Amino acid sequence: MALRSALSVTLSPELKSALERLRRAHRTPQQLASRAWIILLAADGKGVRETARIAAVEAKTVRLWRRRWLAGKDQDSVAERLADAPRSGAPATFTAEQVCAIVALACEPPSASGRPITHWSQSELAREAVERGLVASISQRSVGRLLKSSRPPAASGPALAHAQARSCVPGQVRRDLRGLSQRRLGRCADPHGIDR
Repeated sequence: MALRSALSVTLSPELKSALERLRRAHRTPQQLASRAWIILLAADGKGVRETARIAAVEAKTVRLWRRRWLAGKDQDSVAERLADAPRSGAPATFTAEQVCAIVALACEPPSASGRPITHWSQSELAREAVERGLVASISQRSVGRLLKSSRPPAASGPALAHAQARSCVPGQVRRDLRGLSQRRLGRCADPHGIDR
């Protein structure tokens, strides 16, 4: 019983309406909507197990988000209180400005840098970025990864071909089915109504 009372949540009408809007909005990510629902159920007096059953999550997930909600500051927005905690890991090696500068360098012709080549290679780009002072050091593989990640996504060739082929299929299928049914009727139908 002590755990249940320790995790009870009370909401002001403003917070409750903000959580309801967040839960019902079509563009809210599912994780965020689920967390909002957990807090709303807690405010309605539902227990941990009952909330877990209703929200279709584990009981430990319910306890986690109730604790995080209660530990949050009142001045934080609802989305901030329900956001993921910062994850551990190494900091980014290159800043966004450095990445943009390397991508811009790749867009320049190599002759503008005094290089006697017609096209940039990853190793040439890495050397030029270090020479210009864009970065202290960078490998050719890192240059390749940066350029690949900065590319805008495009539909793959097979996906486009499949979409084009799909647009032709319905008419062709209808014609084939029509021809098949006419051939079947011609061969199998008996004038007396008996199939052979």
